[in-house]
Amino acid sequence: MKYKLLVLDVDGTLLDSQGEISKRTISALLKVQQMGLKIVLASGRPLHGLRAIAERLELNKYEGYILSYNGALVVHAGTEEPVFEKSFNPMFLPYICRKARERDIAFFTYDEDCLLTESPRNPHTWREADLNGLSLMGVREIEPVVTFLPYKFVFVSDDETELEELEARIKKRHGGVLEIFRSEDFFLEVLAANVNKGNSLAVLMEHLQVKTDEVIAMGDGVADVPMLQLAGLGIAMGNARDSVKACADHATADNDNDGVALAIEQAILSHISPKEIPLAHLNAQAKHALMGNLGIQYTFVSEDRVEATMPVDVRTRQPFGILHGGATLALAETVAGLGSMILAGPDEIVVGMQVSGNHLSSAHEGDTVRAVATIIHKGRSSHVWNVDVFTSTDKLVSSVRVMNSVMKKR
Repeated sequence: MKYKLLVLDVDGTLLDSQGEISKRTISALLKVQQMGLKIVLASGRPLHGLRAIAERLELNKYEGYILSYNGALVVHAGTEEPVFEKSFNPMFLPYICRKARERDIAFFTYDEDCLLTESPRNPHTWREADLNGLSLMGVREIEPVVTFLPYKFVFVSDDETELEELEARIKKRHGGVLEIFRSEDFFLEVLAANVNKGNSLAVLMEHLQVKTDEVIAMGDGVADVPMLQLAGLGIAMGNARDSVKACADHATADNDNDGVALAIEQAILSHISPKEIPLAHLNAQAKHALMGNLGIQYTFVSEDRVEATMPVDVRTRQPFGILHGGATLALAETVAGLGSMILAGPDEIVVGMQVSGNHLSSAHEGDTVRAVATIIHKGRSSHVWNVDVFTSTDKLVSSVRVMNSVMKKR
């Protein structure tokens, strides 16, 4: 595929206004990962608040990455081994906390799975803890408690004027050594100098040896602008501010109307040709699924033909040493399923509907059979495949018909 990396902001982009990921979006994200594309979650959230989302999208299975704290920490989704991390020195806290207290502005920071604050009753503070599954620890004074190197410090207020004045004060005093920006109308964030989603993404791209034109980035906020501008294709959400949209190449629908799924379908899935389907990658990913358990391996794919092999061994034979008919049907459904996925539109999903087979001869233990699937009916709502299964000497073992239902994603 042209693209190798898909970078997604989370809140306001991947998640809808209810904090959910639509089934259509999940389907699209799983499909592009099956095609070999890696996903990066890029968020201001702490790492702890992104783990459940990464697991739901199976980023650990497909070698994805998590870019947390707006870029201060980048880790491999499966191992959580850091690719990049940059914290800031707590020596700056006495000054910036004092200036916040003078304006009655709340603030907090993160320590692993805990949120530390002097204002635990502030609604934005406890909402942040709840959103990320963090325990909330109220402290009398935060500076002595921060004995670690924090990735991010956040100031909270509904008074934008007060936040603007605090931002100006901190920038005037520490602008060269700290990154200070507004991530929400009520949030002012402080990170180490030069930490943002764009710079951290650049480090990850170098680590993965991915070029700019092989990256798609999607986001809705001001903090997303650096990565939208860095990516070969930057896509702003429909709910993004006009200033953010102006920094992107394209805009998609909003986060409540499958904006992420629509962009993926149009920019990636609609352009995949059978020649680009990474069979070795698909075989590797199926290692622990039914395919892998039966030893099935894809060997060829085109728009109207799919082939795969399966060994006749202890996993697929009957007790008296010949190929099991049930294994043959599983092989047939496997090749026909991939064939229908290729033929289906980017906004469609495929569900197995019916399979029937005629077993004509035997394949004995020690042999390897080959399934050849050809399309015999391609309708709007269904596909019918003929799957012939041969021995290694081209003797026909079974002839199977597989019907798949084609449905629009919802």
